[in-house]
Amino acid sequence: MSLNYNKNNISLAKHLRKNPTPQEAHLWYDFLSTYKIRFQRQKAIDNFIADFYCHKAKLIIEIDGSQHFTEAGLQKDEFRTNVLERYGLTVIRFTNRQIDTNFNGVCEYIDTLVQASLSEGGEPR
Repeated sequence: MSLNYNKNNISLAKHLRKNPTPQEAHLWYDFLSTYKIRFQRQKAIDNFIADFYCHKAKLIIEIDGSQHFTEAGLQKDEFRTNVLERYGLTVIRFTNRQIDTNFNGVCEYIDTLVQASLSEGGEPR
């Protein structure tokens, strides 16, 4: 299934790429930008912008700040995840704190999920 996107989100996605949070920048520059499988930053998908997206692994990584832990934020995230999962995507979330305090563990978890996804899909490791 191809990924639909709202063309109105493209300029916002570009802005977000140029202005990442410290945690997004850390994950991108210190892990994902040189990861063996390609990831994209601030990828427009449907009516959303995913923090990080890997097409081969069908994986979205979201880095959540405090606004995601309000009742409204949790409901929006649940809705968003449900929509994105309809595309056959897996959505994983990390908090800013997890990036700050357990960066190596976050990277290992991402790698494990990517490798598992590629193994299921018959892609080479």
